[in-house]
Amino acid sequence: MSNLFKLFEVSGSALSAQSVRLNAVASNMANAQVVTQDPESTYRPKHTVFASVMRGVNGATETTTPVRVAGIMESRAAPRAEYLPNHPLSNEEGYVFKPNVNVVEEMANMISASRSYQNNVEVMNTTKQLLLRTLQMGQ
Repeated sequence: MSNLFKLFEVSGSALSAQSVRLNAVASNMANAQVVTQDPESTYRPKHTVFASVMRGVNGATETTTPVRVAGIMESRAAPRAEYLPNHPLSNEEGYVFKPNVNVVEEMANMISASRSYQNNVEVMNTTKQLLLRTLQMGQ
């Protein structure tokens, strides 16, 4: 029975992690076309890094491991330079800089995170149903 309660912890932590991932993807997509005058001030895409929280009791590792966001990393990819001499933000050489965001890749990340979120909601609902049916067995 306590293992069923641990499923809530694992699914809840996964929901939280996927929510952070979705926020990072939304930020990347929102800033994909932002133009700047120099590469240093250009938006850097953000990516979430997940880690499993392994816990052990008496040398044994638990079978359920919650997920946590280990960090949010900024991309090291150089910004894209575009030659637009008539743009108001172009530098002396006529270039503007855009973030190195691949919108198709970000859409794939968004779909993956959304599906993972949905799957974890389904795990929580199924676990809740199992617990309710277990309680009904004693009636």
